[in-house]
Amino acid sequence: MAAVSAVCLGPLFMKVGLSLGMVDRPNDRKVSSRQGITLTGGPTVFVGCALGLLVAQFPADPSNEFEVKLLGFLLGGSILLCVGLWDDRFYLSAWQKLPFQIVASLVAIWSGFSIDHFTSPFTLTTYDLPVLISWPITLAWILLVTNALNLIDGLDGLATGMGAIVAMTLVVICWQANQVMGVVMGLSLLGALLGFLPFNFPPARAFLGDSGAYFLGFTLALISVQAYRKEALVTFIVPLIALAVPLLDVALSILRRLRRRDQIFSPDNMHMHHRLLRKEGTHRRAVLWLYFQTLCFGLIAISFSRLNGFLGYLILIVVGILTFRLLRNLGLLSVESDGDETIDTQE
Repeated sequence: MAAVSAVCLGPLFMKVGLSLGMVDRPNDRKVSSRQGITLTGGPTVFVGCALGLLVAQFPADPSNEFEVKLLGFLLGGSILLCVGLWDDRFYLSAWQKLPFQIVASLVAIWSGFSIDHFTSPFTLTTYDLPVLISWPITLAWILLVTNALNLIDGLDGLATGMGAIVAMTLVVICWQANQVMGVVMGLSLLGALLGFLPFNFPPARAFLGDSGAYFLGFTLALISVQAYRKEALVTFIVPLIALAVPLLDVALSILRRLRRRDQIFSPDNMHMHHRLLRKEGTHRRAVLWLYFQTLCFGLIAISFSRLNGFLGYLILIVVGILTFRLLRNLGLLSVESDGDETIDTQE
């Protein structure tokens, strides 16, 4: 239902976006120089995901917890969708959008999406977290993932495809953890993203826009909160690995700006996708390479969810070393621009 809805509604929202002037405005920092590309991915994915969830609600166990979480997710997602649409049509600074992101996150936390326990990696003892600790940690996580997906959304089809791969990964992890809500949300998001991807894959006819990127990050953050388990060796390491690519991009961006003594929210053209685009030469090759990286981390996350004891720590260290080596080989640890090579912006 989610996929079919997105496929059917995509062209309709594209026409509405053109009539309302909700189109991309190329500038020096953006990769795409094409005019008239609509920013209607947000409504397409949101409506598709919502319809999928509502259909899943009928045969589901009619528990109050399921209904409350569903309401909190849709309400929080609606807030981010509206803020993103306003930003796509007009403009809002990062600081102006932050309060709305906080409100949407608090609504989701209030409905039951919270990191409410911690498992000691040394004693494997599980501790329940008080609200004064649980809510700030969950809030920080949701804000981090929400903005990470927005930052990585710089190439045709990139955030949509990566989001679909991460959603598929989290569905498997939630299934292993017997988290029905996470499975249903993940499948609904996956279907909506796959339905929108034909319009967004390079060369794109429609972009996610801030509305779509924020909703995508927000949803993945909530699913990942559902994906962690009390019996896990390290409580949050598996969802963290699944979201490694966008989170690494955020970490490298912050490090890069601190080393250059720039503002944290100052834009630049040195994100992973910018550098891979300069290295690979075309949108499609750069996007497919990042898809491959995301898929590798997803497979690692699924495998790691079954590991315990010393072997789990050993593999985690190996993954960390290999990731550092990969980033270094790709030149992603540098704070200096790596040139202005010619890029085929039409592919």
